[in-house]
Amino acid sequence: MPGMTVGLFGGSFDPPHKGHSLVSAKLQAALGLDAVWWLVAPQNPLKSASPDTMENRLKACRELVGPLNNRVYISDEETRLGTRHTVDTVQRLRQAHPQVKFIWLMGADNMATLHHWKDWQVLMHDVPMAIYPRPGYVVKAGLSPAAQQFGNYRIAADQATHLKTIEAPAWVLLTGRMDDISSTELRNNSS
Repeated sequence: MPGMTVGLFGGSFDPPHKGHSLVSAKLQAALGLDAVWWLVAPQNPLKSASPDTMENRLKACRELVGPLNNRVYISDEETRLGTRHTVDTVQRLRQAHPQVKFIWLMGADNMATLHHWKDWQVLMHDVPMAIYPRPGYVVKAGLSPAAQQFGNYRIAADQATHLKTIEAPAWVLLTGRMDDISSTELRNNSS
């Protein structure tokens, strides 16, 4: 809907877990988002292993989120758009929904390695970002090449609700409860 602020939460979600729900809920509340879209990626370009089928991952995400949460939308948008990289997905979504304000949501582990993403500087200029703390990554995220290059565009964590009124580049590294569970750990433990 025009005028909405939507958080974009991308990943393989292979499998989705309570940490994903925690990050999604905490960022939604901290930023005052109208909705969060979980963008289930067909394949992470930085990972060589193939994920479970899209159908299985979408189903698992929907089961995790539950039918009562109508503010979280589970999407295979990257598959439908034919995009593989976040920067391309964000640009296509902004073109398709020019009256919607998007904010990219990610964990501190992703911020720490953002400089490995395709056209990451362009992405920083395209969409504001909110980073949620992850155990062992908060300092790495704060000292990352992306954080250093875009340090002048960082807003204080206590000003996070203002992120939806600020044009990119803008980013915030939040504080909050951390969950050290990971999809990789869950996959390895179920094998």
